[in-house]
Amino acid sequence: MFSENKKDKASLELTSSQNIISKGTKIIGDLTSEGDLRIDGTIEGNLRTPGKVVVGKTGYIKGTLSGTDAHFEGKFSGKLSLSGTLTLKSTAYIEGEVVLGKLEVEPGATFNVTCAMKGAVKDFNSRSEQQPQEAPKAGQGHSA
Repeated sequence: MFSENKKDKASLELTSSQNIISKGTKIIGDLTSEGDLRIDGTIEGNLRTPGKVVVGKTGYIKGTLSGTDAHFEGKFSGKLSLSGTLTLKSTAYIEGEVVLGKLEVEPGATFNVTCAMKGAVKDFNSRSEQQPQEAPKAGQGHSA
């Protein structure tokens, strides 16, 4: 009875996968993963995952990255789209187009991008709609 429960528990633990692209490995093409990714090598192409992406100091992604959260110590060049948080360590180098939910940057990181924050865009648009009408022009003021 107890041995079956241990097997069931072990199979549940194996369902959350973690993938590693090691230093010296280069992948050219599209890559899709259901689990988290750690990249210490190079990926040229489109990368898509609902998991977390960690790019080590020797890691480099050139292309597109779509996911939830990303943590960069290495380099990225291209289009980056995250629904969660982008974390940049001091050694990170990011260039291209970025759309994200939140941004965390350490001093020393390079962030040369056009950037849009998903939540901030909605907040900005709703505040713009609530702004008062244009103020009266000179000579059209109110009398006391």
